[in-house]
This record gives sequence, structure tokens and C-alpha cells, in this order.
Amino acid sequence: MSHLYPRRLRMALRHRIGSLACFLVFAAGLACAQQAPGPAFDADHAFDAGSRITLTTLTPAQTDNLVILGKVWGFLKYHHPVVTSGRLQWDYQLLRVLPRVLAAPDRAAGNAVLQAWVEALGEVPPCTACASLAPAGLHLRPALAWLDDASLLGPGLGGALRRIYARRPAAGTQFYVSLHEPVGNPVFGRELAYPDIALPDAGFQLLALFRFWNIVAYWAPYREVADEPWDDVLREALPRVALAPDRAGFELAMMAAIARLQDTHANLWSALRVRPPVGDCHVPATLRFVEQRAVVTGPAAGEAAAAGGLQAGDVIEQIDGVPVARLVDAWRPYYAASNEPARLRDIAGRLTGGACGAATLRLRRGDDVRDVAVTRVPRQRQAAAETHDREGETLQWLAEDIAYLKLSSLRRADVAAHMAAVERSRGLVIDLRSYPREFVVFALGAYLVGQPGEFARFTKGDLANPGAFYWTPAATLRPQGRRYAGKVMVLVDEISQSQAEYTTMALRIGPRVTVIGSTTAGADGNISPVSLPGGLSTVISGIGVFYPDGRPTQRVGIVPDITVLPSIAGVRAGRDEVLDAAIAEIRRP
Repeated sequence: MSHLYPRRLRMALRHRIGSLACFLVFAAGLACAQQAPGPAFDADHAFDAGSRITLTTLTPAQTDNLVILGKVWGFLKYHHPVVTSGRLQWDYQLLRVLPRVLAAPDRAAGNAVLQAWVEALGEVPPCTACASLAPAGLHLRPALAWLDDASLLGPGLGGALRRIYARRPAAGTQFYVSLHEPVGNPVFGRELAYPDIALPDAGFQLLALFRFWNIVAYWAPYREVADEPWDDVLREALPRVALAPDRAGFELAMMAAIARLQDTHANLWSALRVRPPVGDCHVPATLRFVEQRAVVTGPAAGEAAAAGGLQAGDVIEQIDGVPVARLVDAWRPYYAASNEPARLRDIAGRLTGGACGAATLRLRRGDDVRDVAVTRVPRQRQAAAETHDREGETLQWLAEDIAYLKLSSLRRADVAAHMAAVERSRGLVIDLRSYPREFVVFALGAYLVGQPGEFARFTKGDLANPGAFYWTPAATLRPQGRRYAGKVMVLVDEISQSQAEYTTMALRIGPRVTVIGSTTAGADGNISPVSLPGGLSTVISGIGVFYPDGRPTQRVGIVPDITVLPSIAGVRAGRDEVLDAAIAEIRRP
């Protein structure tokens, strides 16, 4: 399984690389997403310079009709053979029909415009081998109940769409999406980014929202675990995206819409510069939310003067007179995350950001509260923000009989030598409070089990039934030779994400393995990049990852066997309380 991206790519994700989509897919072992567009794109250049659609307001009727347009456009994209065969530049067909939909005075008129648009595509011939939803192995059904909603579509439009659905062929040809085998995550290889379109452009802004919304509706395996119906996201995000007055406003509106998927992978990675707090500088100190408070874990190396004497364990209560809690509440909608620990992790990394120069922090140090003058300096890479594991060598000895192995620097080629070195130890601590340097699930896990064991199941989409997800065979960990006989403690926290979570799932099936720490980031499954108009790019989790019994991992994360959370007192004293608990558990008779 080519599972997600290595540490170097995760670092790039957080630091706004360009041409993200191709880089992501390359790093995941797939073909580059920017495939040849095909004849439809070569022949149609009507909107290469822009949509020529300008909006300053939207009436309730226009919003209603645009919501229906977005859903119908996406349904046809993945179901009508004229579109799934690539015979039309479907983005530009949206821009062609948009003015007529906007001009419709009410829903009935809007539906009439859409019905005529659908009928102009031509009648879909009956299929000789029709697609159907096979009940065996079906995990998630397509969310298509709206096709039967007469109050929404009326009899004419609804009937036309239902006929198209009933006549979809079993072959499942798709022009805009393919499934990468054997993993099965979707590859959106023909989605154009239109990087040269001048913004604002209401037509292309709506295209961006409709594209992302429908990709989630039909190809995101976790769409049903969000806290709100995905239909609500389309309706509420639409005016904000369509009416955004400039590029930054459009990017923020899309960022907020993407965040509502509640998938830590799914950020607007190409536009993090507009995410609050805006600015290229920060106070040079590392922060972490501990006991729900923003706590300094240490000043950046060599920049203590600019950090104003901050010490580990200091609690930041205000920044330039604004309470941290108020800042977090205001910024939360723009931080895509599967759960709150992951969101606070990312906010902590940006909390002191802003314009370069002087700033004031209100600190609590024990019972003492003080205002401290600090200086925001240009942001530099901070390795400490990427990992909570120990500094130093990959393999360390915590005591004569307790070994420590960190996966942030472990190479697959070195696994055998390290496991031979620790063979006679009483206990082994495996630290996954990081992103693994290499994929070592099977190489390392093979030393922890004495017999084959399943540790994960997956779901993937179905090209013939967009929106459906089926179970695939379980992943199995198999032993190699002699099993490590000591106790094994696997350390996790909010830094543990994606491949780190998948690795933990595999290791924990070992009979002497205990997971210690706190809830992980809750974002698992191979990534699928998505290009968006305006030269933007995002990512979704492309396959579903579950425990063998069907229990979810997305948003839930890896729940530890023993929960240990850091404390402010522990940070102040320089203790690693999670590691201390692991050592104590190994020592326990």
C-alpha cells in the first residue's frame, strides 16, 4: 500500500509549495495528475480569458437555482455518457448555462432552463449491461435521494435525471476521474486549474465550489462523518464564494468551505498565506495547546532575545490585547481538521503570526501575570513544531534494559539491525509522535506478531456507481522469524497523523503492544489531490481506513490504551510525561 506522503511532503504541504497537485501524486507513487485534457478541451476556448460573469448580490431565488445547478452539473459530470466520455469541456458548459440560470426569476423557471440543458445533451440510450448497486460489500450508498424530490426538481427535470441514472452502463467509464490501483483512491487527472484567470470572476469562483463539492459528494469516502449534511455546505458557502470581491476573499471562502469537510488532509494548501493570522513573521517560540491553553514549550534556538524571555510553561493569555480564546474562535473556521486536537495543533503553529516588528503578549507564569514585549521576526523552519519525539539518534537506550526507537528518522533498511540490537531488552518504546520518515508498517510490524493478523480494512469508490463505496480485502501483518518478546509501548498524540496512524493500527495488534498518549489527528487514507480554478489546490482523503471490525478511524483517530496528556507543570519542568508513563508501564510487573 503506497500510504500517503513522506515527512518531506508534509513539510511542503504546510509551507505553500507551488504546483502542488502533481507533486502530491508523484510522492504518493501515482501518475502525475495533470493528464492530457483530451479533444473536448482542445476545441473549446470560449472562456479561456474569463467567464464574463459579474455578481454583486444574489437573490434567494438565484441562490436556490444555483444550488440545484451545482448538483445537476455534478450529477451529469459523472453519469451522462456525453460528459463521461470526454466529448464536452464540461467546465465551460457550466459557464454557458450560468447566465440563463441567474436570469430565471424562480425555481420553476430555473428548473425549465436546466431541463432544456439536459435534453440538449441527447437522450441516453438504454444500456445492455446496466450498472447496479451490488449489496455484497457495500459500505456507503450514493447520496441521490434528491433525484426523487419533486418539490426540488419538478417532474420534468427530475424524470430526465432519473432516466440517465437508470441507464448508466456497468462499464463505468469516467473521463474526469480514475481509480489508482491497487489502492483505489481517486485520481482527478483532468481537472484544470485555470491559473491565469483574473479574479474576481464569479463564474470561475462558482466552478471551484461546484467542482470541490461534487468531488466530495461522489468520491470522498468519509463524507458521512462530517457534523453537518454536505448539502448545507453547498447552500451556505455559495454566496460567500460567488460574491467574494477579490482573490483573497475567494480563497478564504473556499478555505472555509473545504474546512467543513472536517478532513485534516483537505486544506487549501496553495493559499495558506491568507489564513489568519496573516503575516510573514512570528514570535520565535514553539507553542502547544496544553490543558486547553496556549503554552510555550520553548523559545526558538538562537532567537531568545526576540522571544522576550519566554520560558517553557508560560501560558499566553493575550496577543496584542486580544484574548487567545477569542482569536481561536475567530480563526477556527479556516483551519481544516478532522478533530479539535489537530485543529489546535495547527493553530498553535501560527498563533503568534503577524506583521514583523513589536508585539505584546500577556503571560501567566504560575501565579504571576505580566505583559511582555516581544518582536515578530521572519518565520523560519522549526523542526520542533513537526515532532514531539526525542532529539538524537533513531535508536537510543533509556536504561540498560529499555530501548527507544523513533520513526521520524527510521529507515526501512535499518529495521532489522535495530530490532536485532534490542532483541534481549525488557521493553521497547516506539515513538510515533511524528510523521514516519519511511513506510515501515510491515518491516517493523513483522517483529511484533507471532502469527498473521488483520489490522485494517479499506473502502474505495466505484466508477460505475459514483458515490458508492465498497469494502476491499483487509490488510494483514505477517510475522518474520522470532517475535520480539519484551513489552512494546507505542507513543502517539495530535502530531500522529495519516501514515503514523496507519502504522499504529498495525503495530498495536502485537500481543505485547500498548498504545500510550492522546487522541491522534484522525486523518487516514491515501490522499487524492484536486486542482481548483485560480491555480488553487486541495487534497482529500481518498480511501476509507477502518479497523477490521469496521470501526472508524477518520475524525476519531487512534484512541490510546492508556491516555496520558501533557500538563503545564510537566512542560515547565521539562518532563516528557507520555514517555515517563511508557517507561513506568514497562517497569510494571
